[in-house]
Amino acid sequence: MKFVDEAEINVHAGNGGNGCASFRREKFIPFGGPDGGDGGAGGSVFLQSDENLNTLVDFRHQRVYRAGRGENGMSRQMHGKAGDDLTIRVPVGTVVINVDTNEIIGDLTEHGQRLKVAQGGDGGLGNIHFKSSTNRAPRKATTGFPGDARELRLELKLLADVGLLGFPNAGKSTFIRAVSAATPRVADYPFTTLHPNLGVVRIDTDQSFVVADIPGLIEGAADGAGLGIQFLKHVARTSLLLHLVDMAPLDGETDPVAQVKAIEAELKQFDPGLLKRPRWLVLNKADLLPEEDRQKAAKDIVKRLKWKGPWFLVSAIGREGTWPICLEAQKFFDEAKRELREAKEQEEG
Repeated sequence: MKFVDEAEINVHAGNGGNGCASFRREKFIPFGGPDGGDGGAGGSVFLQSDENLNTLVDFRHQRVYRAGRGENGMSRQMHGKAGDDLTIRVPVGTVVINVDTNEIIGDLTEHGQRLKVAQGGDGGLGNIHFKSSTNRAPRKATTGFPGDARELRLELKLLADVGLLGFPNAGKSTFIRAVSAATPRVADYPFTTLHPNLGVVRIDTDQSFVVADIPGLIEGAADGAGLGIQFLKHVARTSLLLHLVDMAPLDGETDPVAQVKAIEAELKQFDPGLLKRPRWLVLNKADLLPEEDRQKAAKDIVKRLKWKGPWFLVSAIGREGTWPICLEAQKFFDEAKRELREAKEQEEG
């Protein structure tokens, strides 16, 4: 697969340097006393999101990352140099999970966002810290503390505004070709799409949104069947779902209504909250039906589904009816932005 959306890595923060136990030994200073310096702190490990990256494939080749170790303390009260921090670049949309506890450490959703995933160890203390009125010549110094070591799982979730749902061969790749400049592979057999494709739909100079062509789901996807489970997680990032259905299956036996309900069941099993997300029904491949029968067949599907939301009749391959969907989607996002802006103004006011 070209698109790698999950990887596991080991990160090791630097150990702290050891403290130094030494004494001043200078001519004419017979009672110089302790002068051992502290060890330097170990470097920490950070993850930083970068919008120029779109895959985790690099982490398949390098799995272990180490920050710099702190230098040991030295005589003359000289402290050791701190170890260098290590910054690992990851794509925007990366979720960081601790493998041992399955705890989500962080979610990098903005460009330049930094997340500390392993803390460097503190440096040890030199013997200068242990002198007292009763112990003028302490020979004690402490060793540096070890840095954190963690095994992390990185999961990349697509940051798209619109997610395309549907069974294989529903026409999702053709639809994204029709509305954007993306050119995903298209063929007349299932599972043509093996990795998600992103396309930018540009309505006007300052009006655009991102569409994600998510690989087709099959029944049992939420339990791990097919490719679907690997990409169901991407649906969670989208604000609007377009549910594409082949309204004129070539075999004549496939029921579009049953396919819609099957995918709804998979969404519910994976995350019940996904069914509450705005979802529009797109009845595709209308060009395969006689023009006088299209509306009747579409209304029959909508009626049997008891569909209450918006629905559209399109032919993605002929680019018929696709542009009105884009315009309505842009209105949807503009309205959402306006409501968010007004809510912030009320909070500040």
